[in-house]
Amino acid sequence: QVQLVESGGGLVQPGGSLRLTCATSRITFRVYTMGWYRQAPGKQRELVAAITSDGTTNYADSVKGRFTISRDNAKNTVYLQMNSLKPEDTAVYYCNSKYYTNDYWGQGTQVTVSS
Repeated sequence: QVQLVESGGGLVQPGGSLRLTCATSRITFRVYTMGWYRQAPGKQRELVAAITSDGTTNYADSVKGRFTISRDNAKNTVYLQMNSLKPEDTAVYYCNSKYYTNDYWGQGTQVTVSS
C-alpha cells in the first residue's frame, strides 16, 4: 500500500534548525503535489509548504524566509528545511501527497521548539 514516512523531528532550541524528510512508496511520486502540514495542540491542521510536480512552491506567511521545501524525484522524497525555529513552530508535522482524488498522509513527526 501507499506509504509516506516522515522523519527528522525532535526537540530544538529557538533559533535552531531541523530538516524533515518524507520518504514515499507505491506512488508515482513525480506527478504528485507534495505538502507539509502541521497541527499544534488545540489548533486546526494548517498548510506549511507545498511543492508541485513542476517545482512551484508556496509557503504559509508565518514560515516564509525561514522554511524551504524541496523534492528529489529520483528518491521519491520530499524535504522541509526549517531554520530560525520559533516556539510557535511547535507542532506535529505531516507529509501529504495529492494527485487529483488521490490524497495520502503520513503518520506525523513531532517538532518541539523550546529552551
